[in-house]
Amino acid sequence: MNLLLVMIGGFFGSISRYTLGEWLYMENGFPIGTLSVNLIGCLFLGWFTAFIMKRKKIRLEIPLLIGTGFTGSFTTFSTFSVETVQLIEQQMMLTAITYILISVFAGIGFAYTGYKIAGYKKKKVGGPQ
Repeated sequence: MNLLLVMIGGFFGSISRYTLGEWLYMENGFPIGTLSVNLIGCLFLGWFTAFIMKRKKIRLEIPLLIGTGFTGSFTTFSTFSVETVQLIEQQMMLTAITYILISVFAGIGFAYTGYKIAGYKKKKVGGPQ
């Protein structure tokens, strides 16, 4: 059953990624489609993870379907990596470096923002809560 949930989420995530990537495709060499998909995925997964962590009881099926299945197939590290290699092969070093830096730092920033949007607060250890 768990595998089926991941497959269903993955089906919809990959279709969503493909559709959004095609819609945002730009021909100037910068892979804006993949960058956008990955940043949206970072924001969403940050929010979703914090949302789940705030819940006392959550069915295992929900994170499998949405987190692992949908978001895992919506975002794409492999495409980011291949596009970066292609930019380097085309000797577009500044574009490749910009793509890497934006992907990593904005991705972490978007995930953090997702946590904050969900209202996640780290529990203090050893004091009144």
